[in-house]
Amino acid sequence: MPAVTVENPLTLPRVTAPVDAQPRPVLAVTTAPTGFEGEGFPVRRAFAGINYKYLDPFIMMDQMGEVDYAPGEPKGTPWHPHRGFETVTYIIDGIFDHQDSQGGGGTITNGDTQWMTAGSGLLHIEAPPESLVMSGGLFHGLQLWVNLPAKDKMMAPRYQDIRGGNVQLLTTPDGGALLRVIAGGLDGHAGPGITHTPITMIHATVAPGAEVTLPWREDFNGLAYVLAGKGSVGAERRPIHLGQTAVFGDGGSLTVRADEKQDSHTPDLEVVLLGGQPIREPMAHYGPFVMNTREELQRAFEDFQKGRLGTVPAVHGM
Repeated sequence: MPAVTVENPLTLPRVTAPVDAQPRPVLAVTTAPTGFEGEGFPVRRAFAGINYKYLDPFIMMDQMGEVDYAPGEPKGTPWHPHRGFETVTYIIDGIFDHQDSQGGGGTITNGDTQWMTAGSGLLHIEAPPESLVMSGGLFHGLQLWVNLPAKDKMMAPRYQDIRGGNVQLLTTPDGGALLRVIAGGLDGHAGPGITHTPITMIHATVAPGAEVTLPWREDFNGLAYVLAGKGSVGAERRPIHLGQTAVFGDGGSLTVRADEKQDSHTPDLEVVLLGGQPIREPMAHYGPFVMNTREELQRAFEDFQKGRLGTVPAVHGM
């Protein structure tokens, strides 16, 4: 799991929660069901079964892989529409191409993120490059959907290409964790992702036996999803492992620990930490559209059918 790393985390800025910060309790730990997306690549549905009031402003998150493809096996998605939210695709291992009907897109690989604001609507496609299809290889990533408030749902689409080398790298006081701030801020350190809805997104690698207690905005929710490894969350040391999501309650700090013993395939605990400011608006969600009312959903389908969300380029390079 390369993503972005450093040889000595102690060379990085260190963050810690204030001693008087109220620890966030763990409200629930859920296990993601598995399924398939697009043309048939395996996913874990990280937020399945979690009440939306604890997710807001996040809508869904899929862990794509980890899968070691044989030659000819890598898969992607066909052209499809979106309106009313943002998609965040974070590639940990492997490579993916993206193109949309507004001219955005590019290739992302180990540690890169593509941040697509669908806004008023567009079509896009995600697929492995031909070289990966021919050779096969390791593929592992995340796709997160972030809601937009009603005032921004019909904004012009936008694409951000965030290279892994641009993420903000931090550590804990003892250097036991590497914190990659992709978007939002942590203890005054900002990640490169520009968000319309205030959020924080962090990929943390926690060494065996290490503990991470981070300051967390009290007006944000708090979620932790395990990409690999095993450990515990909260002051109550609730066990958590690969494919599970911890839902935190209110407070000013959250805690994650890595077990002393990890398996040989996963030397560390790998966890994604998410927090966001709830939008607290009605949500109408169906398939690729996330709006506020059923009437707006119907209009989105009509606009898609009439080609108002864009058309597939005649030559798209995929």
